[in-house]
Amino acid sequence: MTSRRQFLLGALALAAAPTVVGAAAGTAHAAGVRMMPLGDSITDGFNVPGGYRVDLWQKFLTGGQEVDFVGSMSNGPSSLTDKNHEGHSGWTIAQIDSNINGWLATYQPNTILLHIGTNDMYGSDPGGAPNRLSALLDRITAQSPNAELFVATIVPISFADGTVRTFNAQIPGIVQSKVNAGKRVHLVDMYSRLTNADLADGVHPNAGGYSKMATAWYEALLSVPGSIGNAATPAPAR
Repeated sequence: MTSRRQFLLGALALAAAPTVVGAAAGTAHAAGVRMMPLGDSITDGFNVPGGYRVDLWQKFLTGGQEVDFVGSMSNGPSSLTDKNHEGHSGWTIAQIDSNINGWLATYQPNTILLHIGTNDMYGSDPGGAPNRLSALLDRITAQSPNAELFVATIVPISFADGTVRTFNAQIPGIVQSKVNAGKRVHLVDMYSRLTNADLADGVHPNAGGYSKMATAWYEALLSVPGSIGNAATPAPAR
């Protein structure tokens, strides 16, 4: 009999101080701020096609912001008219790190929304996840120094809360170290915005959870001038 944990892991396979705030097919607004949703199945939208990107897109439309989601992946409902993203189901921090240079060179994002680390919590070395995340942030900021990089604490996992909390507790310090080095990195406290009641399967948010994620991202974006409007094209790293 398949255990609940095995089922959830299978689903994943398919699929100054920092501010703390709670060309692929389908591109719809090529003139807008190029924004890359980056991460794993939670960015892809497991359980709810499009995930947080659905409600976030509606907030952009309501707010009059011109945004162009960018990335090599594309999915979501008809209400999400720009479906591009870089969310890869089952991927770890290291897998994102191994591919990020190519994506940044291809899509030249002005703004990056990073939610990654959930799959590292199941691996053989969850304790090493903070160092891997720090290295990923260094790689992103080196190649795209003028992009605004928003780094989220990961959302709860119902059966691994202690592991998640330990990982998330390191992220503010990591972000602070990048800010101190003059990098355009911003902390988004995503963990506190969701509870286990916002999870569909103990790992992935349900529709309400994804909506809460959208609100957290939007509030973070509004707090950083230029991240969703009047942004200049990022200059390539030298």
